[in-house]
Amino acid sequence: MAENEYPALFNPVTADLGHLDAVARGKLRALVDWFESRGKQRLIADHLDREWYTDFLDFIKREKLFATFNTPAADAKGDPDKRWDATRNAALSEILGFYGLSYWYAWQVTVLGLGPIWMSGNAEARARAAALLDSGAVFAFGLSEKEHGADVYSTDMVLTPRPEGGFTATGDKYYIGNGNVAGMVSVFGRRADVEGPDGYVFFAVESQHPNFELIKNVVDSQMFVSAFRLNDYPVSDADVLHTGAEAFSAALNTVNVGKFNLCTASIGIAEHSFHEAITHAHNRILYGNRVTEFPHVRQSFVDAYARLVAMKLFSDRAVDYFRSATAEDRRYLLFNPITKMKVTSEGERVIDLLWDVIAAKGFEKDTYFNTATGHIRALPKLEGTVHVNLALVLKFMPSYLFNPREFEPVPTRHDAADDAFLFEQGPARGLGKITFHDWERAYTAFAHVPNVALFHEQATGLKRLLATAAPDAEQQRDLDFLLNLGHLFTLVVYGQLVLEQAELTGCPADVLDQVFDVLVRDFSEYAVGLHGKATATGAQQAWALEHIRRPVPDAGRFGRLWEHVAALSGSYEMRA
Repeated sequence: MAENEYPALFNPVTADLGHLDAVARGKLRALVDWFESRGKQRLIADHLDREWYTDFLDFIKREKLFATFNTPAADAKGDPDKRWDATRNAALSEILGFYGLSYWYAWQVTVLGLGPIWMSGNAEARARAAALLDSGAVFAFGLSEKEHGADVYSTDMVLTPRPEGGFTATGDKYYIGNGNVAGMVSVFGRRADVEGPDGYVFFAVESQHPNFELIKNVVDSQMFVSAFRLNDYPVSDADVLHTGAEAFSAALNTVNVGKFNLCTASIGIAEHSFHEAITHAHNRILYGNRVTEFPHVRQSFVDAYARLVAMKLFSDRAVDYFRSATAEDRRYLLFNPITKMKVTSEGERVIDLLWDVIAAKGFEKDTYFNTATGHIRALPKLEGTVHVNLALVLKFMPSYLFNPREFEPVPTRHDAADDAFLFEQGPARGLGKITFHDWERAYTAFAHVPNVALFHEQATGLKRLLATAAPDAEQQRDLDFLLNLGHLFTLVVYGQLVLEQAELTGCPADVLDQVFDVLVRDFSEYAVGLHGKATATGAQQAWALEHIRRPVPDAGRFGRLWEHVAALSGSYEMRA
């Protein structure tokens, strides 16, 4: 954005995607044009009729969209346009979410299915995957099971050695997207003859093989989320991707790569919904007034805009850390679960704020919004629940808050580089030892913004809480208590990256003041929650009450933001 320009929501009419290379811009413009030419009526009808999106997959094949965006340079046979570039992928994810989660999902599970392959040293399997991608194939990730979810310790997919070499694989997988058509399915299992982690195996299978039994679609949806069974499926050495502890790490590291995409899908859904909601509300007359003349309606829209802007600022900055990661700099492992857990949850709050305004309109079947109300709920629950990711975030809290060290500044990463480290992450351990730069610098740089300064007071208070009234041994076993603490900590990290991106992009003080007006209220809400926990000590309860704050009001700031939001009315409406 230009300095002091209010952050824009994605608008297919005006978006130029100027931060991307010409090839990526061309393919994403073709994607937008494909959706717009089909129109809103067809988009919604296909959703309501649970129509499998063959035409979308034909488009992907024709444009080589997934092949261009998701083939690492090392496997591209010298094609300069193919690479794994998280900046391009984030833009693709946002656009797919903007038009519908079902289309995004076909891409998302392709990303997950490719993860163990691109992390593998099996050159034959990699070459096969690259050729399939180039031919338009999608992929699948066979990790979850009906009885165990994604608990890799308990997999019932069993590989039995064959006397002549290789294995036969038998077992069920559940909740596996694209399992009906995937060119390759990356499947996690264990050897029958080896106990413990040394027995883990990641291997590749074909969904059209006669020993691959497609059981059903487990959801009532356009997308095909399969249950399948392998019946003595022959697994050769050419099919084995990882063994032992490396297979376990490949599972977690693949999710590290894939879970980031949930935040941008949530952003896309919320953006399309915002356009539809403001256009409806601003042009609806009730009791002789525009709906948007009511103060509570304006507050809802401004809060929704502020939350959506924060989602975008945080996610954009997280991409930079994701792309700049190395074995010595793994800060992305904190920012990544926050994009998945926090940004997707904020997407729900944006939809709820808008829905409270448009009310019954949000139930009408000919609106995008009606689709969004269901899809936005899915994202916090995929690739690990909010609770699972909050528990992960807590592992970083002591190092982040108390032990900063110096790092070279991470620049904005819009360069046309291949993100090879994402497939070389190494063992999935040692999270508590990861170090961070000084989080307070981002806050002190914006001390002149009233609500940033106020939130900074709350954030430094969290350090005092942990230094003077930290959870005791019993509370450390109380996940309910710890998760509330995790929400408070998450807000501090969230605010830091919002401010870093604001500084890099010249985001106006008005916008930041409103964003942190929201965050001050959120911190106060979680402080109240901490106060009410059954196990909270007297010192912790006193701290909680001391850190409830009222945001600094500014009628002029609010008015300017409202005028910007109101001007979005009619700026985009999908073709009929």
